[in-house]
Amino acid sequence: MDTVLRLEDENLQLKEAVRSHAVVDQAIGVILAVGQLTPDQGWDVLRSTSQNTNIKLRHVAELIVDWARTGQLPTEIRSQLEQQLGLDRRHE
Repeated sequence: MDTVLRLEDENLQLKEAVRSHAVVDQAIGVILAVGQLTPDQGWDVLRSTSQNTNIKLRHVAELIVDWARTGQLPTEIRSQLEQQLGLDRRHE
């Protein structure tokens, strides 16, 4: 019985990891489209945004994916993305 419970728990953890990875990949795709970056650069922007806002990476990714759908993004994350993508420059 212990083996079955352990395997069920492991299965749930793997499903969550796959879902989380998919959201992170989607967020990187959004960042690539907005910033015209390479995938590695997109990953760096996502990771830095997470670190600089002290928000878990997966949650930042979820917010960015939602932004692509709704146009709404928390100010703190928007500011970080604009700064990292060089979009915070005012009209000169």
